[in-house]
Amino acid sequence: MTVWIVLSIIAVVLSPLVWLRPSRSQSGRMAMRMAARRIGLAMQLTPQEWPHWLPAEPPSPCAQYYRPRAKPEPDLWAYWQTAPGQWVNTWREPCDDPRVLPHLQTLPEDVYKIEAGPQLVAVYWAERGDEEVLQRIAAALKALA
Repeated sequence: MTVWIVLSIIAVVLSPLVWLRPSRSQSGRMAMRMAARRIGLAMQLTPQEWPHWLPAEPPSPCAQYYRPRAKPEPDLWAYWQTAPGQWVNTWREPCDDPRVLPHLQTLPEDVYKIEAGPQLVAVYWAERGDEEVLQRIAAALKALA
């Protein structure tokens, strides 16, 4: 009987330590973020106000992977992916920019948005996939920066 009481007390004391351990999905996201840092991408969680016309509302805050821009007079744009491979702008017009569209076609299906601001090019992504997907995103951001 004493053995069971001691084992129960030990289990109660050690159970919070199990809760502190990250889940597999959290560990995978952390590994993806570290790999992004190694290849020169920065990452942050940013709150977003998504357009009401998107088929499914992405999470907010969302993971934003970005790269700084070096162009002195950069062009500004934003495109949302409404279906796999279908990119539209704020007015829901399809992307027809020949400089941007080939790079957008290389992005995975779980990229919600890509935008180019005056200082950076950013991808809002669900962080699914492996390092090969991350390499495709990095290549697209580098080409568009």
